[in-house]
Amino acid sequence: MVHIVPKDQLKDSIGKEPRLSDWLLIDQDRINLFADATLDHQFIHVDAEKAKQTPFGSTIAHGYLTLSLLSHLTEKCAIMPEDLAMVINYGLNKVRFLQPVKVGSHVRAQVQTKDVTERSPGQFLVTSTITIEIKGEDKPALIAESLALFIVNE
Repeated sequence: MVHIVPKDQLKDSIGKEPRLSDWLLIDQDRINLFADATLDHQFIHVDAEKAKQTPFGSTIAHGYLTLSLLSHLTEKCAIMPEDLAMVINYGLNKVRFLQPVKVGSHVRAQVQTKDVTERSPGQFLVTSTITIEIKGEDKPALIAESLALFIVNE
């Protein structure tokens, strides 16, 4: 659930308990659509029979598919300032892919605010650590340090 706070309270979220998104199923249709969109049809992603012969035992999601879901997964568990006009993806400082996501897995985001900087009046650069968890697995799929620029109406 999005948590709306006054802009002067954004910094209060730094280091607080991580917020969690809902779980999202990573099915073969989603993987195939991503393969089509990116032209990455490596067998480990789209050929179930060949993928069974690998150490993973099934197809796996593209790492970049998992990464591309950050916006969707974090939108419902974010902390946002009141009077928000828009949020702009400002980039990533660091990304590490730690474990592949097997077809049929459920993933969710764990989001923790790391830093908030007011760049100019009404513009806040928020740095968050995002961990993509895989249901039933100890090791996450990825950890990323994400930057978002919040622009508020003055």
